[in-house]
Amino acid sequence: MAENTWMNSQITDAVTQSNVKVLGDSPAESMGMLYQMLAQSTGMSMQNMVANQQHKNSIDSAVVTGAVTILYTLDTATTGKATQEILSGNPIAGSMASLKGVMAAFKDAPNKGPAFNG
Repeated sequence: MAENTWMNSQITDAVTQSNVKVLGDSPAESMGMLYQMLAQSTGMSMQNMVANQQHKNSIDSAVVTGAVTILYTLDTATTGKATQEILSGNPIAGSMASLKGVMAAFKDAPNKGPAFNG
């Protein structure tokens, strides 16, 4: 107990004990706040990571959809034109194209030649 002074010794003891309690509890409280802040920052970083993955997956899905759309909308005429351009320097391909044109002309023309069926 504190010595008797002009203030009551019980009041001095109560203030001293409350000061000791505050000083004794402060390391535990500061560690508790530290752990709480660490847990909160870890949780926020996990949330950010999940959000970034979700955004990346959305972008990947859009890219794949666009690529598939381009693949499915290629016209067969475009493919034929590209093939003709590749083979345009080939004399056999030119002869085949000419022969195909002649065959188409005979197919569409009315039959004015001799009849072989009698």
